[in-house]
Amino acid sequence: MDIKAVIEHIKEDGIATTWKIFRKRNKKGGLKTTIRKIDELLYQLDQAHAPAARHELMRQIEELETPAYKKDLKRRYICKILPDIYKEGSKAPVEEKVVFLQPRTGLNQSCRYIYHKLEKEYPYKVVLHELGRGQVPKTVYFHNAKAFIKDAATAKAVFVHESNNLMGHLNLRKETKVIQLWHGCGVFKKIGLSTIGKKDFKSAKEYKDYPEYNNYSCVTIASPELSWVFEEFMGIRKEENIIRPIGVSRTDEFFDETYRKTCYEKLYKAIPAAKDKKVILYAPTYRGVGQKRVSPDELDVEKFAKALSDEYILIFKHHQTANVIPEIPTPYKGTFAYDMTKGKGMSINELMTVADICVSDYSSLVFEYSLFERPMAFFAFDLEEYIDKRGLYYDFDEITPGPVVKTNEELIDYIKHISERFDKKKVVDFKNRFMCSCDGHATERIIALIEE
Repeated sequence: MDIKAVIEHIKEDGIATTWKIFRKRNKKGGLKTTIRKIDELLYQLDQAHAPAARHELMRQIEELETPAYKKDLKRRYICKILPDIYKEGSKAPVEEKVVFLQPRTGLNQSCRYIYHKLEKEYPYKVVLHELGRGQVPKTVYFHNAKAFIKDAATAKAVFVHESNNLMGHLNLRKETKVIQLWHGCGVFKKIGLSTIGKKDFKSAKEYKDYPEYNNYSCVTIASPELSWVFEEFMGIRKEENIIRPIGVSRTDEFFDETYRKTCYEKLYKAIPAAKDKKVILYAPTYRGVGQKRVSPDELDVEKFAKALSDEYILIFKHHQTANVIPEIPTPYKGTFAYDMTKGKGMSINELMTVADICVSDYSSLVFEYSLFERPMAFFAFDLEEYIDKRGLYYDFDEITPGPVVKTNEELIDYIKHISERFDKKKVVDFKNRFMCSCDGHATERIIALIEE
């Protein structure tokens, strides 16, 4: 039976029924043919160095995938294949090695500082695994996960920066620390287990079948004030002593004068006009879930340009997982407004370093930005709707260290009168409450956990 017939049966009957049918007909055929074919393509993919060849192999792999196949792929890998690889691999001695998991590609901002510090100043072998989630076929993603799990089995420490279900069914060895760096210093919007029961979010059953927060040795956070939030959305009991308010690694570079100077040099090279202007950074979080994530387009660039262009430039940094991003209107693109989303120009840490004002909404980046003790404003045009759909951990008006506005006019008015309206004490109080463990030495304390 050829591969196309197998795929058609998977589409019609699902993978379990197809397996039963074809294993009776042909011991070497059926789903074994499908799996063997994909394995052959994966091997060729590993060997291919030419971009055109890799693209063609990716296309062939994607053609073999069906919804039923991908569902079963997830179950087989997470519940069986990866745990088996880890079990076998963990028979070997632990090495002086630390492993970083990047679900997508590239070294995430949350890991970059500690990664390079470990690489330059410590004796560990530092390994990076980029899985390509959302960028490659599911089969390739799980194929990449196998290499990660194999390395994790002999690692002294594994660093992650967001939730993932790849390790949910592993029986972790005691010698290995799994350290969750997390990608937000603080949390406004409800996430993880806190969203169970809400429309479009994962159910309790999904979290039970594919656990995401159950195998952490430590979760490093910015302040004791936030412990209860992380305990709630990760389902971690306080007495387990897993949540550690010892600081967030990526904030350490904010305390480095050389780094700050380099950020300004990078800004002036990318945008020469910034030498004579102040910088408004607009960095909103996404709306929607999963592949339907979009960035808001409520900010009126034309109104901002007419009111503020003599004194300011405007830089957009949309959320990295947003799939739909609004375009800057042509008359203002590259003259007043600039988009630095997804690798365009500067990282979010670099932009926060050079921004004179930060405008956001429910994004956690305002927690980091408070370390600079500069003005910020919250463009929460959809506050009631957002709270209704997603929910927040704190009363938004009560904790935000800047004005909460719903219109462009209010936001522009605040910026025009910022010198008399900015309340620095509010920002300092916010920083002391939510970021008190971020002092420029968090990375050292986190690395010490490896040998704890």
